[in-house]
Amino acid sequence: MGLLSSTVSITRYKIEGKIEEPVIETVCNGLEENSIRVTDDDISEKTVGWTSLENPFDPRFKGSSFLVGTHFVFSLRIDRKTIPPKVIKKHYAAEVVKHLRESGRQYLSRTEKKMIREDVINALVLRIPSTPNIYDIIWNYENFSLWFFSNLKSANEELETLFSTSFKLTLVRLFPFTMAELIADLSASERDVLAKLSPTNFAG
Repeated sequence: MGLLSSTVSITRYKIEGKIEEPVIETVCNGLEENSIRVTDDDISEKTVGWTSLENPFDPRFKGSSFLVGTHFVFSLRIDRKTIPPKVIKKHYAAEVVKHLRESGRQYLSRTEKKMIREDVINALVLRIPSTPNIYDIIWNYENFSLWFFSNLKSANEELETLFSTSFKLTLVRLFPFTMAELIADLSASERDVLAKLSPTNFAG
């Protein structure tokens, strides 16, 4: 989901850690080293990496194209290949019949069946195109905050992992509890009270 969409979902983060100087060069290197890489012979069912917000299908970061004022603006791209189970079942059954015919046997071992299934999935993954999912990011490096334009659990988890790998920084997701703990100037006794709070169930 993009920041220019008519409707958006946003997850807010606080960034913990100090980025290595010079900041812009460090961020550029982190983006380039972990940009998404897609090849024709890729058998991965999922590929994750950074890409350009302006052109998400050309993941290059020229100069400071990702810099807007005091903000870094770029995207997380997750490409997935999804094979319908019925398609796998169809090709697997055909391969089993072929192996039985060629071997002259009536049964295959569990190991042989497993290998046939893996070979079928790898062959299908090579043949089907991946579906790209793009999530935009705004990172204000002066106030250590980041906006991620998605609330999907899987996308947020991929962001947090890749961000740590790329920049050696930790993302802390902000929701009411963490915002109170991190932003509000609470005393020790108030923090104890906060820790003991539990969600209220408003369901009738």
